[in-house]
Amino acid sequence: MIRDITIGQYYPAESRIHRLDPRVKIVCTLLYLISLFTFQSIIGYALATLFLVSCVKIAKVPFKYIMRGLKPIIILLMITVVFNLFLTPGGQELVHIGFLRVTERGLTTAVYMAIRMIYLIMGSSLMTLTTTPNALTDGIESLLKPLNKIHVPVHDIAMIMSIALRFIPILLEETDKIMKAQTARGADMESGNLIQRAKAMVPILVPLFVSAFRRANDLAMAMESRCYQGGEGRTKMKPLIYQGRDYRAYAITVLYVAAAFVAGRYIPFKLWIF
Repeated sequence: MIRDITIGQYYPAESRIHRLDPRVKIVCTLLYLISLFTFQSIIGYALATLFLVSCVKIAKVPFKYIMRGLKPIIILLMITVVFNLFLTPGGQELVHIGFLRVTERGLTTAVYMAIRMIYLIMGSSLMTLTTTPNALTDGIESLLKPLNKIHVPVHDIAMIMSIALRFIPILLEETDKIMKAQTARGADMESGNLIQRAKAMVPILVPLFVSAFRRANDLAMAMESRCYQGGEGRTKMKPLIYQGRDYRAYAITVLYVAAAFVAGRYIPFKLWIF
């Protein structure tokens, strides 16, 4: 389960999406995620599926690698689906078992919410898999640069986000090592009830927190020893410059959002479940 988390990890490959400006990938990803909440019919989600699959193919990232990132949210996904399925009134009643009722609107809402959560994770994973942490930091800082006028520490915020993303795979690897070490010492984390399993996680969480604080302290000392100072006056080794492919990516994303919005809200298409 630990190795199935793909958000924050980078997958090196030679593709058009990898070569895009990080600002383009951040903005296009946000537009795609926002578009998922504007659909009111299955046609919009069909266009979103086509757009996402096309991006995955162009990025040359294995589809199984992206799908693997969905495993950690299966429980959350099931809870969301069940709550929307049984607690959303409206429409024709399809199933009535005791106090549990499944209506047509509840079924449709549960399906749409499941699709949204899956595409949210896949879209976010695709952005981090095709963008290095340093490029992501530069992109976030450049997009938030206008906030400097109101004295918002944009550089510090971008650096914090970059360090957090960079620490995700490191902490996951550290967690995996600790779990294997505790298992080799006879620790049983699979059997027992919920309380017993929670107690079995203590020998994992304590050394993990100690290791995380130690890494954070080492990083702070390394930055101070190099006289690191963020903010105004710093230059970049690789300045961000828009190119033709970046403008084309913007245009394609805007066209998708416009088409999906019109098709998802104004073209009637009822979802029937037999």
